[in-house]
Amino acid sequence: MIMEIRKIGDPILKIKAKKVEKIDEKVKNLVRDMIETMKFSNGVGLAAPQVGESLRIIVVDYEENPIAFINPEILEMDGEVLDYEGCLSVPGVEVPIKRAERIIFKAQDLQGRTKRYKAKGLLARVIQHEVDHLEGILILDRAVEESTLAEEK
Repeated sequence: MIMEIRKIGDPILKIKAKKVEKIDEKVKNLVRDMIETMKFSNGVGLAAPQVGESLRIIVVDYEENPIAFINPEILEMDGEVLDYEGCLSVPGVEVPIKRAERIIFKAQDLQGRTKRYKAKGLLARVIQHEVDHLEGILILDRAVEESTLAEEK
């Protein structure tokens, strides 16, 4: 089922999401719906708060293969890259954001197994973006000033 994506201004986007205690059918159905919603919206990632669920679940489109991460936690970050990002919850806006080039993170899969993962490049950026959603952080909160020189009006 395609879900409504919550937009900037919705209070759920600004609160820290709750840890998933049990991966049951409800969680698996939510993940299925999140993947369907992400694909329908042409997104590369989606976090549960974006569809109105305050749970620590993200889905990412990895090489045309959607994958879910439950209770993701970034353990290590390395390097720094500045690039533009958009967000399904902040439509029509792209802002420059500094992100780690490489990350190591852990998360549970849909069977409840905790695994460690390495990611780099775009995938690392998407995961960091989605984990931000779980912390109540939006791209506008992370935006980097494009220039320190501004014309005074």
